[in-house]
Amino acid sequence: MDWKLFATAFVTVFVAELGDKTQLAALGLAAGSRGRLTVFAGASLALVCTTALAVVAADAITRVVNPLALRRGAAVLFIVLGAVSLWQTRAGAA
Repeated sequence: MDWKLFATAFVTVFVAELGDKTQLAALGLAAGSRGRLTVFAGASLALVCTTALAVVAADAITRVVNPLALRRGAAVLFIVLGAVSLWQTRAGAA
């Protein structure tokens, strides 16, 4: 196992999920029930399933698209989405 890749994936997903709407949904479900362990198990399984879909999709896509081009495209998309978010925030504050 590539432990550096493992750690990078863990930290990236962990930080990305902090304060995410998924985490807030789990917080709401857990706060309104006695089955906190059930909420934890369900939310964890959902994250595992969506991550599995992403890994399978990446495997399929990288058979057709160069992985470096895919990473660069994802980076550009994140930058564009960040810029749009900043622009909307600025426009909303005016």
